[in-house]
Amino acid sequence: MEEAALCGACLADAPVFATARAALAYDDHARKLVLDLKRGGRRDGLKAFGGWMARAGAEALAEADFVAPTPLHWTRLLERRFNQSAWLAQAVAREVGKPLVVDALVRRRRRKSQGGLTASQRRRNVEGVFRIAPWSAARLAGRIVVLVDDVFTTGATAEACAKALLRAKAAKVHVLTLARVVRPVDVVI
Repeated sequence: MEEAALCGACLADAPVFATARAALAYDDHARKLVLDLKRGGRRDGLKAFGGWMARAGAEALAEADFVAPTPLHWTRLLERRFNQSAWLAQAVAREVGKPLVVDALVRRRRRKSQGGLTASQRRRNVEGVFRIAPWSAARLAGRIVVLVDDVFTTGATAEACAKALLRAKAAKVHVLTLARVVRPVDVVI
């Protein structure tokens, strides 16, 4: 990736993941798609989402060894009965013909939802929450992983997951999401 492609926040405080790409800006239209998937369990858009995400993350996916979803805590998975990030990761992996590793990461503590939290609260909320599943450690060493999630807001979850993957000796972590929150920027001249 070119240096010019980095946002101001990333230039000021570089993330541990190599790149972050999203298929959509999280606007009113994307919000409906994401919430229908996340809260309503609607799977009918997954093929399209997988295609969009594959195009958005084409460079990262080309060099990736496998695709992995952001995990839910087992109690939230039991309540919800699905992990929308795993569905998206599966759609992307199918689209590009890459292996899907759904159990690479484990969310070891349940925390409150990230919704409504500030950036610093989000970072604290996910600090130390993710770990590598013991059976996945050997698979990760020296590998390039594309981590998939539904929405990139502040990058706190992506950063926490990428740190866990890199501690397990993954060579590189790319982040790919369906949507990204884009905040307006004040430019003072």
